[in-house]
Amino acid sequence: MSRILEGLYSKNGLAAKEIASKMLHIREGSRIPRVSDFAEEFSIGNGTVQGALKVLENIHAIKLEARGHMGTFLLKKDVHLLKEIAGDGSFIGAMPLPYSTKYEGLATGLIEASESMLNHINLAYMRGSKQRLDALKTRRYDFIIMSQLAAEEEIAKDSNLEIAVNFGPHTYVSTHQVFFANKQNDRVIDGMRVGIDYTSIDQSKITLLECEGLEIELVPVNNMQLFDMLLSGDIDAAVWNADENRTNGDMGVGTFRSPKAREISEKATSSVVLIEKDRSDVKKYLGKLDIMDIVETQRKVVRKEKLPHY
Repeated sequence: MSRILEGLYSKNGLAAKEIASKMLHIREGSRIPRVSDFAEEFSIGNGTVQGALKVLENIHAIKLEARGHMGTFLLKKDVHLLKEIAGDGSFIGAMPLPYSTKYEGLATGLIEASESMLNHINLAYMRGSKQRLDALKTRRYDFIIMSQLAAEEEIAKDSNLEIAVNFGPHTYVSTHQVFFANKQNDRVIDGMRVGIDYTSIDQSKITLLECEGLEIELVPVNNMQLFDMLLSGDIDAAVWNADENRTNGDMGVGTFRSPKAREISEKATSSVVLIEKDRSDVKKYLGKLDIMDIVETQRKVVRKEKLPHY
């Protein structure tokens, strides 16, 4: 999220967002509504309106001049700044690194869907759902993309989070599998060294459930090095998504033996957009996106019927 908006979450700041939207439609040199008119329109107090106008002046979004009984006039306004404050600028989201065609397709769909709207989407790419979650909570980003499984895990811990969009099954990953250094293996057994990426809510949770009750050694891994560690024999097994299958017949591949792991892995296939509940501007914007078009664009990229761009 922009540095400007980060300072606008006080009572006066939130009112300033509403008034900024109104100022966009007032011409320079014209009289602005009275304080009491703003207060009535936005159901806030006169003092809050006055505070909000002062906020806008202090950050040089507007310049006002009081002319006694004639009222207050708008001498100058910064349209780009007002748009950003009002939520009419770009929204910034974070999603996984685009290492699979599914992620490339989802990014392409989101960018294309926003191009026809007043506000555009800008995307950043971050490894690890926990890192993206921290970025959302510190308001570096307006929304993040993660799996339904990871999102529900975090919502259970933080009531200020909510899922704004669910793109449906198999839009995040096709499925998860267990990969083995020895191609003769197809299940995790006692004595194995199993890679676990603690920055990934999905991978770590599924791994722990699949290994429940077994005498194994958990080895911290970075998912970008996961296959290299399997090939080098530094780990014996690791859970990862099937879209990133780089075994080339040199590794063993197995499905989950744990019913719990199988059950939750289904939720891990769905992409969702997670936001903070008090971001009504983001929720309203996301609600206008054509989800079916975004998913169809993703499918076309996956089928190589469309070139990705993001």
